Amino acid sequence: MQASSQRCTCRSGALWRKVSRKLRRGQTRLSVIYFPFLYLPYVFIWNHLFHLRHSLLFILLTVRNLFIQIMFYHSVPPICLSPISLRSLQRGNSFSVRERQMLSPRPLTCNRLSVFKSESITIARCSHLAAQPRGNSGVQEVMHQNCILSVHEPPLIFPYLSLLCLFQSTPTHQDLNTRVAWAQGYTGRGVVVTILDDGIEKDHPDLINNYDPEASYDVNDGDADPQPRYTQRNENRHGTRCAGEVAAAANNGVCGVGVAYNAKIGGVRMLDGEVTDVVEAHSLSLNSQHIHIYSASWGPEDDGKSLDGPAKLAKEAFLEGITKGRSRLGSIFVWASGNGGREQDSCNCDGYTNSIYTLSISSTTQSGNVPWYSEPCSSTLATTFSSGNPGEKQIVTTDLRQKCTDSHTGTSASAPLAAGIIALALEANMNLTWRDMQHLVVRTSQPGRLSAVDWRTNGVGLSHSYGYGLLDAGAVVALAQNWTSVGPQHQCVLTMLTEPRDIGNKLVFSKSVDACWGRPEYVSSLEHVQARLTLSHNQRGKLAIHLISPLGTRSTLLFPRPNDFSSEGFNDWAFMTTHSWDEDPQGEWTLEIENVAANGRDYGVLSQFNLILWGIGPSVVNPSSSDFPRPSNNSCKTFDAQQICIGELIPPTHKL
Repeated sequence: MQASSQRCTCRSGALWRKVSRKLRRGQTRLSVIYFPFLYLPYVFIWNHLFHLRHSLLFILLTVRNLFIQIMFYHSVPPICLSPISLRSLQRGNSFSVRERQMLSPRPLTCNRLSVFKSESITIARCSHLAAQPRGNSGVQEVMHQNCILSVHEPPLIFPYLSLLCLFQSTPTHQDLNTRVAWAQGYTGRGVVVTILDDGIEKDHPDLINNYDPEASYDVNDGDADPQPRYTQRNENRHGTRCAGEVAAAANNGVCGVGVAYNAKIGGVRMLDGEVTDVVEAHSLSLNSQHIHIYSASWGPEDDGKSLDGPAKLAKEAFLEGITKGRSRLGSIFVWASGNGGREQDSCNCDGYTNSIYTLSISSTTQSGNVPWYSEPCSSTLATTFSSGNPGEKQIVTTDLRQKCTDSHTGTSASAPLAAGIIALALEANMNLTWRDMQHLVVRTSQPGRLSAVDWRTNGVGLSHSYGYGLLDAGAVVALAQNWTSVGPQHQCVLTMLTEPRDIGNKLVFSKSVDACWGRPEYVSSLEHVQARLTLSHNQRGKLAIHLISPLGTRSTLLFPRPNDFSSEGFNDWAFMTTHSWDEDPQGEWTLEIENVAANGRDYGVLSQFNLILWGIGPSVVNPSSSDFPRPSNNSCKTFDAQQICIGELIPPTHKL
């Protein structure tokens, strides 16, 4: 593993691993998921006068709020708000229903309001006329706006209405399509998710009914209570915020509704202290026969120069989880891809999100653009919503001290949404393996209207910023129900380089491979591809590295990092790409290493290049069978009597 220069520090006479774990937050404001409603003008007063519970002002305010809520719920039918109305409310205005329609720049007139009920959730579909005609026809187009209204019971005192727009079907927007999954009765019931973070507030009114003590532990203090450590600045709020996105209860009038609102939620307090290899390993392996999904929104510093990943014990915990967790179906690790975009960081330099064992999730803004904090890399599998530029909405979720927040941001907020969607898929089919889940994500994610400069097609849409696109809960659940497992994982390790090569300004190295044809480890259809590289360079941040598959798919394994002035190079670092998923790996692979800022004094040498192919093998390992074809290239020069290639030396399986 590649260690950073500041990785270790001496403590109490021992050498401790000290890796800074930067919580993956953005800095802007976005409310893509939950919209505060009705009482926002009073939130500030509510929070700051809490200690004056018996004051006349507090009592009058409470009585007035309760009166308005009761009048609103019992006299007004469900209303589907237009996007402009929602933005007006989010800015803090409190209107009557009639005032909302009058003040909105796009007045909303419902020609038809159809309501669907699933357990405690009411889904309203409002059909109305667009405010502006399209083209020159002068005909107003019928538009649709879908909302979820928790209207079965009023949210009493707490100053938020549980209104969740996880889906909207206007032509200019995308969504996570949770309605379709919920309509089929999938709400996460029977699935256990734990948040690896700084603890969760287990007695929060939006979490307490779904809290699972068997999925929780305080690794920092060595006890069973994951309650966060409270401070004046509320630094340890991160885990509680993530937990609410997954499993906030439905229809209780508190904050909002989690994606998997009937899932069990736990928390591991492990970031509020020294984050050692032991701490990470303990957290990643907690109760792996009970916990289905581990969600993590942290990693090495997103500073554009760090190169770090799991150490020995954490690596073993990952391997133990995917091989033995969940009754050998494999624990599912969901990871936030990182917030180092401003520093031009690359998440392929983060050994957690760059691992084949984690399902790496990036962010997109409410308008479908790449956020300023996003890190492009080839290991990202899919994306969900989160914060964007100033003026765009943030995520509203649970917060410390039994409150709500409208300012959860960054890829920290994206990974828990993905964990919730995965929980819905597991409820639909509890026999899915960890690799099955990645296949489902690849096949159902939607490129749609996501904007990126590098969209290309590998059978489906593909981008270094978004992976295979926006997660689609309805499509994932539908495909999961009758999914047949992909079978055992095959690993083919190929030594590509026999002697060192100078990098110079640009090194291009190509070699044809047979993907271990004729051997039990033969890979016929790709999943993950790793290029394990050892190279030296006087300034590794100048390097861009690309891997080109036999079918021409070009994966950028490393984008240049201008802040990385390290001369340590890369020591057996496994750069991973998901961009060749389902491809036939037989043929010529090309590695390109380019110095993007050469000055004539740079020097570098590539001394090791091992290509590791992970994927699916043929159903019967028999070289003479029809599903075990001969190699399509000439890389094998000699065959034995059974037509098994013996003319090329293949090293033994490389243990991660």
